[in-house]
Amino acid sequence: MNEFQNLLSETVDRLFADLATKEVGQAAEEGTWPEALWSALEENGLTRLMASEEAGGAGGSWSDALILLRAQGRYGAPIPLGETLVAGWLLSKAGLDVPDGPLTLLSDVTLSGKQGAWKLNGTAAHVPWGRKAVLGIALVQGPGDVPHIVSAPLAGLDMAEELNTAREPRDTIPFNDLSVQAASCDLPGNMEMWGALMRCGLMAGGLEYLLAQTVQYANERKQFGRPIGKFQAIQQQLAVLATQAAAAGAIAAHACDRASDGDNPAFEVGVAKTRIDEAVNISTSIAHQVHGAIGFTYEHGLHLVTRRLWSWRAEYGSGRTWAARLGRDAITRAQDADKSGSKSQGVEVDALWQYVTAR
Repeated sequence: MNEFQNLLSETVDRLFADLATKEVGQAAEEGTWPEALWSALEENGLTRLMASEEAGGAGGSWSDALILLRAQGRYGAPIPLGETLVAGWLLSKAGLDVPDGPLTLLSDVTLSGKQGAWKLNGTAAHVPWGRKAVLGIALVQGPGDVPHIVSAPLAGLDMAEELNTAREPRDTIPFNDLSVQAASCDLPGNMEMWGALMRCGLMAGGLEYLLAQTVQYANERKQFGRPIGKFQAIQQQLAVLATQAAAAGAIAAHACDRASDGDNPAFEVGVAKTRIDEAVNISTSIAHQVHGAIGFTYEHGLHLVTRRLWSWRAEYGSGRTWAARLGRDAITRAQDADKSGSKSQGVEVDALWQYVTAR
């Protein structure tokens, strides 16, 4: 990390350690908004990290944002920081105003009309923190199949309030010719891709917490007169958990680096979401096995992160969904190589190998 990223890491880790405690997480599940945590993040300019300097932000990259996302994941912070970071980045890319307050991301909506008279329609399901957000941001195909960023005010809308497994808001919001702001942009992909990249960063941080917490518990919990971490069977499980956390962190960082370079990270996001989904399945199982019954109690903090991991892995496309897309894309590329002039299997294999390894 560079000097800016080191400072960023120290700042956000200190804030979360002080203000994203287990008690704050449990209170949030009962409906208490963590005002002190959110205010501290806003006052330090962290919610605008990815917004451009012209929009009042820091002009940070996806690699910079990953530091915040991993920290939020490690602490299980019950706030829409990830959504606000991505929303601010999208708004500034389109030259739209970036307001203060929580922002969220919208999917399954359509844009119609023209400049100065844009209308939004559709029903956005499972909107993260919809009831708390001041704006919902969408990346949609506008007139002429040109990508547009949409800024939709959410205050006063009739929404169905729902919760995910972690008891975080995931609301359903209908839009019926809602007057919105919109502007064209040249971003690749869609909201699902950028949302999946954001979730990968959060899950990478959550897996870091599982590893640290499980190692600590294995060294403290004694059985037959010695810490359970001294038993070979437990050590093997911890080694697997460490491998999964490291793999998740590496692939999330690679995908964010690709996005930071201005490239289309669709392939890297698909690989990251698929691999991290697998890591979450394996790691949460190991963490709870090592902790035993205490890990399932509400008083213990383990569940605050594992339930978020289970929720995040299903959002913006599950690992299975992204794996299917990667498979279809690989098959299509092999078929295109075959149609280009050679019928040999070697050409198909070579094209597929280059596609997989070029990154």
